[in-house]
Amino acid sequence: MKSLPKIAIQASLDELDGLQAEQVLLYIKGLLNKPRKNRDYYELKQEAMKEIRQALDREKSLELLA
Repeated sequence: MKSLPKIAIQASLDELDGLQAEQVLLYIKGLLNKPRKNRDYYELKQEAMKEIRQALDREKSLELLA
């Protein structure tokens, strides 16, 4: 089942002409060459998501008590 999306992508790529295939390749290379955000960003994001989950859990608890 997991390979179905891969097969669909491969089939759609096979239908592209040379110019379209080159554009897709350049797009993918551009995605891979983007500089990654620094580690601090991900740590801050992870901490923020943790705090949001905790706040939502507290809100649910308060709703159940009311």
